Amino acid sequence: MSAVPFDTLRFATKLQAGGFSVEQARAAAEAFAEATSEEIATKSDIAALRTGLGNDMQIMERDLKIWFGKMMAWQLTAIAGLLGIATAIVKFV
Repeated sequence: MSAVPFDTLRFATKLQAGGFSVEQARAAAEAFAEATSEEIATKSDIAALRTGLGNDMQIMERDLKIWFGKMMAWQLTAIAGLLGIATAIVKFV
């Protein structure tokens, strides 16, 4: 994720207007900027994640369809084999 630019001066100015001292406003602005600098996802981060997940889901869907087709073929082969054995037993008896 990329860091989101944060205007510490503007934040500190608003804190000062709200009653913080200059030192308190600066410390709070720096602490907030440090705490959020690497934790916020941008719209481009989310878009990239969505694209990656979409591609992964398409691959998973394809793989499941292939697996399901193989299982169907295996079951039909097994049923056909069992029917062949049953038919041979009935003819023998």
